[in-house]
Amino acid sequence: MSEPAWPWNASVRLQVDDPSIAEWLEQALRPEASREVPRARADLTRGAGAALELSIAAKDSGAMRAALNTYLGWIHLSLATAQAARRAG
Repeated sequence: MSEPAWPWNASVRLQVDDPSIAEWLEQALRPEASREVPRARADLTRGAGAALELSIAAKDSGAMRAALNTYLGWIHLSLATAQAARRAG
């Protein structure tokens, strides 16, 4: 029996306070999710209200670690930027 093409899978569900922040975050991450990467792929799905789900599939554990670290870093940076912008008015 052959192994699946993308055996490593992870999902991250984000719930933010404001639907406009979820939309902004999706727009910020969508170009990166649509890029072709040899050993990993990502998909973004908008949920109800202010929810966003990131799904990652990878060919190996190293590719999964790299993809998760990259996307979680971008998410953290994006949310910190949105929070700073709110404080600045």
